[in-house]
Amino acid sequence: MDANQPAPFSDVNLFTSDQVLRQVLEAQGLDLAGHGLVAFGAVAGSAEAQHLAELANTITPVLHAYDRIGERLDEVEYHPAYHRLMESSAGQGLTFGAFEPGTGHLARAAGFYLAAQMEAGHCCPVTMTNAALAVLREGSGLAADLARRAMVRDYDPRFLPAADKRALTFGMGMTERQGGSDVRTNTTRAVPAGDHHLIHGEKWFMSAPMSDAFLILAQAPAGLSCFLLPRWLPDGRRNAIHLRRLKDKLGNRSNASSEVVFDGAHGLLLGAEGRGIATIIDMVTLTRLDCAVSSAALARFALAVALHHCRQRIVFGRPLIEQPLMRQMLADLALEVEAATALVFRLARAFDRQTEDATEQSFMRLMTPAIKYWVCKNLPGFAFEAMECLGGNGYVEDWPLARLYREAPINAIWEGSGNIMCLDVQRALRSSPEALERVLDQCPLASSAERALLQPLIEADSVSLRRDIERLVHLVAASLLARHAPGVVVDAYVRTRLESGARRRYSLERSEIDVLIDRAMPEP
Repeated sequence: MDANQPAPFSDVNLFTSDQVLRQVLEAQGLDLAGHGLVAFGAVAGSAEAQHLAELANTITPVLHAYDRIGERLDEVEYHPAYHRLMESSAGQGLTFGAFEPGTGHLARAAGFYLAAQMEAGHCCPVTMTNAALAVLREGSGLAADLARRAMVRDYDPRFLPAADKRALTFGMGMTERQGGSDVRTNTTRAVPAGDHHLIHGEKWFMSAPMSDAFLILAQAPAGLSCFLLPRWLPDGRRNAIHLRRLKDKLGNRSNASSEVVFDGAHGLLLGAEGRGIATIIDMVTLTRLDCAVSSAALARFALAVALHHCRQRIVFGRPLIEQPLMRQMLADLALEVEAATALVFRLARAFDRQTEDATEQSFMRLMTPAIKYWVCKNLPGFAFEAMECLGGNGYVEDWPLARLYREAPINAIWEGSGNIMCLDVQRALRSSPEALERVLDQCPLASSAERALLQPLIEADSVSLRRDIERLVHLVAASLLARHAPGVVVDAYVRTRLESGARRRYSLERSEIDVLIDRAMPEP
């Protein structure tokens, strides 16, 4: 007897069961039959993938700093489940797909949206490897060689020199103890030594420490500069990259994040000395896109689990999904997912078109930090609401929403926290004031009154930045929904997110609720 306990949400194709995702991708011009999304959706939503996710987050990475005779190892051991997850995502091309002919940012983002729902922690090295290619492909010598070796649909976890491996992954180290987001205060030093630099110093956070190479920032004679640090040197010795300890994180536990010390590590200069931020910024921008895509994906998964549960659970004589208060909450969550999904894939399309269209370039530059801010900041509260739909079961680690809830804050912190994203929007408008008008010109709902309300963004009133950026994001989202969603969804979003300048939760009409829940319900 099941005692009124709903069946697990598993063995569900996360692509074919998500009609909103498919409509958004089609509206952005993606061929839904291509790119292996149907097959990958089945893998990502399988019971086997959920089991791997549980194992990878329960049996967490272990640092082996020294061997038994006291020699440095600096190796991290992962559970085999983690490597299986990496194999799936690498096989889908997510470690380099943004630069693969015929794939690009939009198609890769669609696959990444599914991978994040499968298990979010392993997405960190997947993200950094893809993003690092934006910098490495522009280089020469070792940088170009490593980039070429990474652009394969394969995964090789062995700790060997790059030349002996089938595939590579990359990491990044920017944050230091004394500066955090203020990387200009970094104290790690780079001393010229012929054709390379010797790196001395430390990083407070460096995720995926078993990557084959890292991009870091260090102070060179001409100022803050970007360097490539391989784990192995050409003569077969290990580079002097020493792992001090692994961080004991709230969530994201399958992914190792380390403190690291550089004791004269060999680093190769990327770009010009003193231009470190300008060199690495393309990588950072791509990781911010992935943060937003991942948070939108986790919101979708949380909603799907909640809907699946409420459809089966009987309370007071009828299914939870039929209870008026529950329907109001689920529909409001569904409206959030509709908006977040539309935003992140419109942003991914802008990445594909930025080099050929000044408007798309403006959209990418202005909306990357804005969308990353809103979508990622929105997830923790969203995840709690979804968890509450499951009652006590949602709070138990046997169920997927407990892990998702612990995972929820990280994307809002990584790659620039909320205030940093808002200040980045401000910087974008200071350097290109016309960007706001270019974005608003694409929004059919951007009335003269709405444009007037957004003027403080250009005037750089930092006190109201969060409020004004959220209004901009809501306006863009409403305009995107108008392109593919039923009119009742658009009207609901405008009324509850834009009108009167206030966000009115749980005030949807019955007809809106019915449509939103039907659209969000995971299809067989």
